[in-house]
Amino acid sequence: MNEKPVVWLGDSRETITAFPENVRQVAGFQLWRVQRGLEPNDWKPMPSVGLGVQEIRIHTDVEHRVLYVAKFTEAVYVLHAFEKRTRRTAPKDLDLAKQRFRSLINQRARAKG
Repeated sequence: MNEKPVVWLGDSRETITAFPENVRQVAGFQLWRVQRGLEPNDWKPMPSVGLGVQEIRIHTDVEHRVLYVAKFTEAVYVLHAFEKRTRRTAPKDLDLAKQRFRSLINQRARAKG
């Protein structure tokens, strides 16, 4: 099975690197599944961020989330990663993911050009 590369947008890689080790391991394994064309074990669609955006959900004492888009053939793009302490996702996290998704779409459109 062909494995897509992961492209980290913004500070998403640094954010995941700062997660506790057990959370990093789960995030890495789930992204590996996505790279191979599989679904993560616990995820949900995030159409409010953009078409095709999904959220990996990692449950520990504190909730962790990784927002990504894998619908493009060339790569899996990690838009944003964050800790979540309430049921609702903070608007700042959604806004940042939306901004990075829009930038990605615009960049891809310019490249096709």
